[in-house]
Amino acid sequence: MHGLYLLWWVQERHISPPIVAAILAAGDLAVTVLEIPTGWFADRFGYRLSLIVGSVIQVAGMLCCWLGQGIPGVLAASLLVALGDGFRSGADQALLYQSCAFLNRRHDFQKIEAKARTVQLAAMVGLVLAGGAIVETWGFGVGWLVETSLCAVGLIIACAMVEPPATGDATGSDGSAIPQADSRGGSYIWALLALTAPAALLSGATTAASFWAQTMGERDPRRMAVLVAALTLAEATGSMIAARLPALGARSQTILAGCGAVAMATALAQPSTLLPLLPGVVSLAFLLGLAHPLRAAAIQRLASDGVRAQAASIANACDKVCDTVALTLAGLSRRR
Repeated sequence: MHGLYLLWWVQERHISPPIVAAILAAGDLAVTVLEIPTGWFADRFGYRLSLIVGSVIQVAGMLCCWLGQGIPGVLAASLLVALGDGFRSGADQALLYQSCAFLNRRHDFQKIEAKARTVQLAAMVGLVLAGGAIVETWGFGVGWLVETSLCAVGLIIACAMVEPPATGDATGSDGSAIPQADSRGGSYIWALLALTAPAALLSGATTAASFWAQTMGERDPRRMAVLVAALTLAEATGSMIAARLPALGARSQTILAGCGAVAMATALAQPSTLLPLLPGVVSLAFLLGLAHPLRAAAIQRLASDGVRAQAASIANACDKVCDTVALTLAGLSRRR
């Protein structure tokens, strides 16, 4: 239902696009507020436990998306999904990095993260296309049933995970010491922001352009699913390329953000029709897919044990701030 929830709320629940945009922005704001405390929870009580809690809440959120009525029901669903995302956000990357460190494979984190993201997004393409076909054939009810069942499978996978012990700031696979930043220092904060801000701005631009494309007036579930699948495939392609790149830092993030600004200008050139909008939106999705694995690896290299989930959560919080502002502006522009 990833490609159809806007259509579900606007067409089936009869909620106007500006209100849907405001509700989604409220969900993004909730994630922003929850990112840091849920990141602390993951660092304090375990990444696996945080993933399990988030998955349980995600199942509840999907049920609310399906069964909730009116604006209060949609708002409750959005907030539940936001809470579930908050518990899982950062904990997944921290668990992966800790596992790589335990196996003396820290240098493989970027490759594994990028490949995992590619597989995730590629699977999303198939699920989005299948969702469009399911809804068109059997209706939205069956679509939400399948979506909720898949979230329950995610909960089972989270329960099956194993969390290795923290290895500390020991040595890399080549036997050399691995320098890690003091998480209490001001230089650490500035370095984290330098890594975070460009991709966050890119995320906001992608969110706005995607919202415009999905609310352009198209009412066919299958075509809407194809559109979202194309954007997801573009993002997956970017992540696939990131798996083959060396470790990069803040400068590469700034370059990607600059390319995103050009793509956004292309999208804004013809915002009233879908076809001219597509090249800019697809380019933004590709750049976002490229930027995220590179940033995740750079942040984990920068962070020290005990704050890994919080460091990733700060980056995700910055993404959500930009997404909230961009989505609000996009909703207002559609209203005009």
